[in-house]
Amino acid sequence: MSEYKTLAHEGLWKNNAALVQLLGLCPLLAVTSTVTNALGLGIATLLVLVGSNVTVSIVRNWVPKDIRIPVFVMIIAAFVTIIQLLMNAYTFGLYQSLGIFIPLIVTNCAIIGRAEAYASKNTPILSAWDGVMMGLGFAAVLVILGAMRELIGQGTLFDGAELLLGDWATALRIEVLSFDSQFLVAILPPGAFLGLGLIIAAKNYFDERQKAQAQPAAPAEKAERARVTSLT
Repeated sequence: MSEYKTLAHEGLWKNNAALVQLLGLCPLLAVTSTVTNALGLGIATLLVLVGSNVTVSIVRNWVPKDIRIPVFVMIIAAFVTIIQLLMNAYTFGLYQSLGIFIPLIVTNCAIIGRAEAYASKNTPILSAWDGVMMGLGFAAVLVILGAMRELIGQGTLFDGAELLLGDWATALRIEVLSFDSQFLVAILPPGAFLGLGLIIAAKNYFDERQKAQAQPAAPAEKAERARVTSLT
């Protein structure tokens, strides 16, 4: 159980792919203009991570070391193609919205990095759990950043949720603020850079605060008593 807890802590917080390793920033910054886009890409990345990790772990003993990276990329590309076809069939509106960033999951360094660093050295069950935790950590950052940008940029949350969840999800749209026009700085890529910087700064603040609380307080120094000898 300690291994599972370690993987959960690493994937969700300590070694988060987006906040610590700074991997996969291209889709992170490009498609997080709304919560719906962020959630859709996060789920797709999570599924690819789990599938590729399990497959790499299963075939790791039969793949020569010299060609392991091309084989891993082929496995990842196969799962990305599956996810792309499923999204094209069942969530076509979201598929069009995400566009080129769905096939670009193949080049996401977070996925190939986990396949090489962990899945190629561990069992399928542990590799699957690692994929779930890393995927959830990455998806959480996507959703938080998407919520920030959508709320500041157009004053709504879950705009276009029906593209991902179906027509019933139209009721999920929340209009928090009413703007005469969109705040373009938040919607365009500069807003993504600023938002990601704020999230990273908040994480670093909490890490430093937790580290300071964990350190034992230094014992108070005792004042030395000076011995005075009188001369007569």
